[in-house]
Amino acid sequence: MKILVTGANGQLGWELSRRGAVTQTVRSSGAALVVNGAAYTAVDQAESEAELAFAANCDGPANLASACAEAGIPLIHISTDFVFDGEKKGPYRETDQVSPLNVYGKSKAAGETGVRERLQEHIILRTAWLYGVHGRNFVKTMLQLGQERDLIQVVVDQHGCPTYAADLAEAILRLVVKAREDGQLSWGTYHYCGKGITTWHGLAQETFYLAGRHTSLRVEKIKSISTAEYPTPAKRPANSVLDCSLIEKTFSIRPKPWQESLAQMIKVLFSVEKANNS
Repeated sequence: MKILVTGANGQLGWELSRRGAVTQTVRSSGAALVVNGAAYTAVDQAESEAELAFAANCDGPANLASACAEAGIPLIHISTDFVFDGEKKGPYRETDQVSPLNVYGKSKAAGETGVRERLQEHIILRTAWLYGVHGRNFVKTMLQLGQERDLIQVVVDQHGCPTYAADLAEAILRLVVKAREDGQLSWGTYHYCGKGITTWHGLAQETFYLAGRHTSLRVEKIKSISTAEYPTPAKRPANSVLDCSLIEKTFSIRPKPWQESLAQMIKVLFSVEKANNS
């Protein structure tokens, strides 16, 4: 089974907004399924680059879904917790009303709508607080700051479920295998993120604790601050917790505890750095 994956190098997102290029790529690929991982993810920058954000996160997925419909190919599209406003008291379910707070979230919500309107055989997979060995993310930023500063201030009133990119990739592959075996899937919207709830401050604390097993850090104190004390161009939801029971019930995909996955990511990261320095 051949799979077309977009966004593999982070540069395809812009090309997805161009209808002709997408159709030609899908047709010529010979793929049996498309996984769309391309996106504009600079949340704060999106506030001043709305046109670019919507081109990549709305027009791109919509055009890709149209191309998949023409070719008779299903699509797995990755979305985000930022489609919600964070005002709900408990975890967000797939059926909850979206109400994004910022341009990035609005562009991703619009992208979801574009996929739903153009292609029946789709899965929209929402995730949250994504981090990994490659690329820029919160965990890697904390590790860098932990080597440079004695004091680090981290927001403590935003709650979510950290997700290891490798775990998300494994979940997607499970869906791909099931699609190959069954010839179809239970199409629709699903949530997948790490198991357990924490704050950015809690994630930073665990990151430094685990990293301390592999290296020495300069940081001595992690100060808790409120969102109000750390203003950003884009407003963030206070509650980004996603309910992942539907994907477990439907596909037997069970998220791992976020602490376990974080420990694995940090172990891999320092193994890579050690190999590069040897």
